[in-house]
Amino acid sequence: MPNRLFGTDGVRGVANDDLSCELAYHLGMGAVGVLGPHIVVGRDTRRSGTMLESALTAGIMAAGGTPECCGIIPTPAVALLTVRHHADAGVVISASHNPPEYNGIKFFGPDGMKASDEAEDALADFVDGGWRDLRLGVGEGVGDIRKVKTAREEYVSHAISTIDCDLSGIRIALDCAHGASCRTTPEALERLGAEVHAINLDHDGMDINVGCGSTHLDKVRELVLATGADVGIAHDGDADRVLFVDAEGNDVDGDFVLAICAADLQDRGMLAGNEVVSTVMCNLGFVRAMQARGIDVVQTPVGDRFVLQRMLADGAVIGGEQSGHIIFLEHNTTGDGLVTALQLLGVMKRTGKPLAELASVMRRFPQSLVNVRTPRKAEWSTNEAISAAVARETGLLGDSGRVLVRASGTEPLVRVMVEAAQEAQALECAERIADVVRSELDGQ
Repeated sequence: MPNRLFGTDGVRGVANDDLSCELAYHLGMGAVGVLGPHIVVGRDTRRSGTMLESALTAGIMAAGGTPECCGIIPTPAVALLTVRHHADAGVVISASHNPPEYNGIKFFGPDGMKASDEAEDALADFVDGGWRDLRLGVGEGVGDIRKVKTAREEYVSHAISTIDCDLSGIRIALDCAHGASCRTTPEALERLGAEVHAINLDHDGMDINVGCGSTHLDKVRELVLATGADVGIAHDGDADRVLFVDAEGNDVDGDFVLAICAADLQDRGMLAGNEVVSTVMCNLGFVRAMQARGIDVVQTPVGDRFVLQRMLADGAVIGGEQSGHIIFLEHNTTGDGLVTALQLLGVMKRTGKPLAELASVMRRFPQSLVNVRTPRKAEWSTNEAISAAVARETGLLGDSGRVLVRASGTEPLVRVMVEAAQEAQALECAERIADVVRSELDGQ
């Protein structure tokens, strides 16, 4: 694992290797002391999920806590149920869009929001040896597990309640990625009257995200064209993200979803502060489109944690990332793939417009991303030659493009992203900057 046990989205690693049962057990014990004894637990469909859940919940009970086990359920459902059940914390066992051999453990606080850095640091200290000082209870001091049989119904009913129309007459192609949405999203769409053609609803624990879902849109695109669907919907493994395909097979990413839904909220007088929150990685076309409508775009560092923090600070109701991790704060405290899908489908139904027409609210600027592998990634921001190259290329682009250089938070990479009016221009500009980064930082 990295030096800091918790990464940007909980503890991640290859299950039964760097993410071991011992680690899960100690995290469960620590959660009781750091967050509280009443803990909602959910997982996705990975083979290792039941193993890690058993270890985690054993740790919770050994420390005298009570795990409420919801079984296979989307990440946003755990956030929702943590609040609804007045729990001290929620835990999700999932590695989101990562391959099946990976897994993760992510904590939510009692407010349904990701655990604070301070809480994660306290958990890391406990795992690092603090567990040795814990005196385990015996007899009545041992906790007891509770199975939450209503978890899926509570989540689906809540998601359905977030839109004010049915979905009759809309034909949907759905890819559940062999993941946590296999039963929740089809049920919600069908209960709202949509015609649903779904794939990858089954799971064997080793097929989650493999060649399907939001990281591989070809499958849902093929389904859209084969069924004549109005829209394609693709989740990732834990269903906190969602991406779309229009009736012609064109990709509709998170920037388009934010633009469509922000514009709709503005038209209905429901866009608080006339603001939408995104990250520095959002497409320049999104920013231009929102500016044209008089909507303020606030950009944060990459990561849904930063998006949420800014939304809370500003009182914003919508924010998210190009990856399809969208937060509708009036409906949930984290990215919610099902709620996001329903909000977009609701716009389609109310306006009677196809997704392709709604997506014309913005024009995507061509974007080029070059990753430079280097062990000295932290030095890029203080390197004079790199700064000069960025300034030079930014000046050449003017108002018709932009340059973003940043160090990866998880890999030994410096990422060079350029947007421009023409694809070739974006690529050439990105490569020129990347060449300087390679020469200055011993990169590849």
